[in-house]
Amino acid sequence: MSRRSKPERRIPTADPIYNSVDVSKFINRLMRRGKKSLAERIFYSTIARIEERTNEKGKGMEYFQKAITNATPLLEVKARRIGGSTYQVPIDVKPDRGFALASSAIITAAKNRSGKSYVEKLTNEIMDASNGTGAACKKREDTHRMAEANKAFAHYRY
Repeated sequence: MSRRSKPERRIPTADPIYNSVDVSKFINRLMRRGKKSLAERIFYSTIARIEERTNEKGKGMEYFQKAITNATPLLEVKARRIGGSTYQVPIDVKPDRGFALASSAIITAAKNRSGKSYVEKLTNEIMDASNGTGAACKKREDTHRMAEANKAFAHYRY
């Protein structure tokens, strides 16, 4: 492990349409093989489809933010080796990591959905996550359940 100071955190520039760093991070996570324009097209089409489905213009970003909030875990478990045995130690999730976990869960759940286009799958997953249902929210609940089950090992936290 390096003894040097930690590198400073790079924050991506805000996206041009919604002027949001969170959207920019989500698009970067959505991107495959460096095709950012395709990832942007998918995301913006998804937000447009959400607005079209709910008949509320300009509310697509609110659904997106609510979906991220509902899919963000507050606790997670981390394997810690002590005296020859491995314990699953529950730890708090920092906000940056929480956003990364939530966006990954939403994207993975959308990929695993059955449907025609990826835009349709992502739209359905964001809508479900904003309502508190869907695979991304289920993953959050599973993570919390696992942390709760291993609460006895919380004193091994570091």
